[in-house]
Amino acid sequence: MSIAWRQADDVIKGERRYKLKSSNKVVETSDESELTASQKSVITMNQPKDAIIRIDVPSTSKSIPRTEQTEINILCFNITPYSELTQFLCCSFFVFICYLAYGYFLEYIFSNAELKPVSLYITLVQFLITMALSYFESLIRNPIKRKVPLRTYALLAALTLGTMSLSNLALSYLNYPTQLIFKSCKLIPVMIGSIVIMHKRYGFLDYVAAVIMCIGLTMFTLADSSTSPKFNFLGIIVISLALLCDAIIGNVQEKAMKQHNASNNEVVFYSYAIGCIYLGVITGFSGVLTEGFDYCLKNPVSMYSNIFFLSVSGYMGLQAVLTLVRICGATVAVTVTTFRKALSIIISFLIFNKPFVFQYVWSGMLVVLAIYLNHYSKKHPNYVPIAVLGCWHYIQSFYESEYRYLRIKSKMYADTV
Repeated sequence: MSIAWRQADDVIKGERRYKLKSSNKVVETSDESELTASQKSVITMNQPKDAIIRIDVPSTSKSIPRTEQTEINILCFNITPYSELTQFLCCSFFVFICYLAYGYFLEYIFSNAELKPVSLYITLVQFLITMALSYFESLIRNPIKRKVPLRTYALLAALTLGTMSLSNLALSYLNYPTQLIFKSCKLIPVMIGSIVIMHKRYGFLDYVAAVIMCIGLTMFTLADSSTSPKFNFLGIIVISLALLCDAIIGNVQEKAMKQHNASNNEVVFYSYAIGCIYLGVITGFSGVLTEGFDYCLKNPVSMYSNIFFLSVSGYMGLQAVLTLVRICGATVAVTVTTFRKALSIIISFLIFNKPFVFQYVWSGMLVVLAIYLNHYSKKHPNYVPIAVLGCWHYIQSFYESEYRYLRIKSKMYADTV
C-alpha cells in the first residue's frame, strides 16, 4: 500500500511538473509575441528549468491635457469667475450704456452745421484718443507685438479713416437715425462686391434679406426726406461711401487676424496710429488742422471733453461687443446690438427734436428682419421654404411640358409643310 501510494504520488508530481513546464512555455511564447519595439524585456535565466521574466511596460495611461480656462476680460475687469449669465448681463449692460452714450455724443457734436468744415480735425482727435486707449490697455494686459505686415495696416488705416470720417460728415446732412440705419445695412455692398469680384454664390435667404433691406432703406430714406428739414441727398452718397469702406474693412480685418493670429488690441492700435498719420498730413496740407484747432479754442473744455467721452464710449462699446461674441456667440451679439440700435433711434427722437412719422417704425422693422434673415442664412445656407420649392418645381414641370408640347407641334408643322 505504501509503495502504491508512493507511485501514485510520484505520478501526480510528474503530471504537475509537466503541466507547470507547459504553462511556463505558453506564457513565455505569448509574452514574447506581445512585446513591441517600445517595450523592454529582460530575461534572466537562473536555472535551466526556471525562467524569471521581467517586462518594463511603458505607461499606457494617456496624459490628459489640462484645459486651462481662458481668461475673459471686459474693460480690464476679469469676469472669468462669474457664471455665464452674469457675464452676458455685464457685457450687455456695457454695450447698451457705452453705445447709447456714443450715439448721443456723436449726434450732439456733429449735428452742428458749423462743424462741417472742421469735421476732419474732430476725427483726428478721436483717432488720437482711441490710439492712446489701446496703448494704455496693452500696458495693463500684454505688450503689443506687431504680427501683421505694415502694408496691411496701411490699408486698414485708410479704410478706418474713410468709414469714420465719412460717417461723421454724413451727420451734417442726415439725421442720426438715418445714418444708423444705413450703417446697419452692410450686407448689400458685401454681397455686390463678392458676386462681382469673387463670383461668390449666396443662398435663397441672403437674396431675400438683401431685397427686404433695400425696401426698408428706401422707405426710411423717403420718410426722412419728407419730414427732416436738414435732409440732403449728398448725405446719402457720403454714408454710402462710408458703408462701402465699412464692408471692406471687416473682410480685411478678419483675414489679417486669422492669417497672422493677431489680437484685437494690436489691430486697433496700428490701424488708428497709421490713421493719425494720414489725418495729420491731410489736415495739415488742407489747413483744416489750424481751423479746427482755432474752432475748438472758442470753447475748449466743452469740445474736447465731448470728443473724449465720444472716443472712450466707442472704444469701451467695441470691447464689450467683442467680449460678448466670445462668450455667447455671434447670434446673441447680433440680437443685443440690434436692440441697442433700436433704442438709440428711440432716444435720438426723444432727446433731439425731430419730426416723427410711423413710416420710420415699419421701415426700420424691415431692416431688422433682413439682418436676422442674413444671420440665419449663415447657419442654414441651403435653406429654402417648402412652399417656394413647391412653386419652383411646379413652374419647372410646367415649362418642360409646354416646351415638349411646342417641340411636338413644331415637328408636326414641319412634316405637313
